[in-house]
Amino acid sequence: MKYIEPHAHMVSRTTDDYEKLALAGCAALCEPAFWAGFDRSSPAGFYDYYRQLTEYEPKRAARYGIPHFCWLCINPKEAEDAGFAREVMAIIPEFLDKPTVLGIGEIGLNKNTRSELAIFEEHVQMALDRDLPILIHTPHLEDKLKGTRLILDSLANFSKLDRGKVIIDHVEEHTVNLVQEQGYWAGMTLYPESKCTPNRAIDMLETCDASRLWLNSACDWGVSDPLAVVKCGFEMKRRKHTAAEIDTILYENPKRFLSQSKNFVLP
Repeated sequence: MKYIEPHAHMVSRTTDDYEKLALAGCAALCEPAFWAGFDRSSPAGFYDYYRQLTEYEPKRAARYGIPHFCWLCINPKEAEDAGFAREVMAIIPEFLDKPTVLGIGEIGLNKNTRSELAIFEEHVQMALDRDLPILIHTPHLEDKLKGTRLILDSLANFSKLDRGKVIIDHVEEHTVNLVQEQGYWAGMTLYPESKCTPNRAIDMLETCDASRLWLNSACDWGVSDPLAVVKCGFEMKRRKHTAAEIDTILYENPKRFLSQSKNFVLP
């Protein structure tokens, strides 16, 4: 089953996971910048992390025949100290011309604070200045609806923003329509213990605009499954979705969105 994994944090995974992804049919993998499981103590730590995303991970993935792409930002969990965040953001332009960088992400909100929102908006402006796609993280659990509304209200202030080049990730039943009604793409994250199970995700894609939707595993250092996307594809098959419908959700949709970045080129 050919598919694209559009959101996976492979710096936290083993090489065995790359082998499993290749065997399952993964045609490309995209890795957004994220929280490393602890707060980094200096901008130098982020500099090395961006080198890891742009230099090391593509080579590790290539050993298994998987093209590796990335997104760059300072994640919302580490954006509460605005001064520190801006020091990190000053580093990012040095990496934006690297050949595997897609755009800015995953930016967004964590605790829905003013500082997080200010840094979020500065990231959006950075993307606009360079005509880059944007990948947005929405908060967890009880803060998700509030955070999603704050993000949508903030984005509405950017009059030149192409909403078709923005994907708002980790949507659930109570946020997916809010996102799509305003012209954005929606990402559904498949987690074993939170976010969406495959059946919940399929229920949603059967009732929302499936043409502006992708599925991802967002696998990281926590409880997560790097094969979640292809497993959801098999569940779609069990629920009588056609091969063409499965191909659209798992491969064609992410390819269409990601191709808005000049660097997303498949072999």
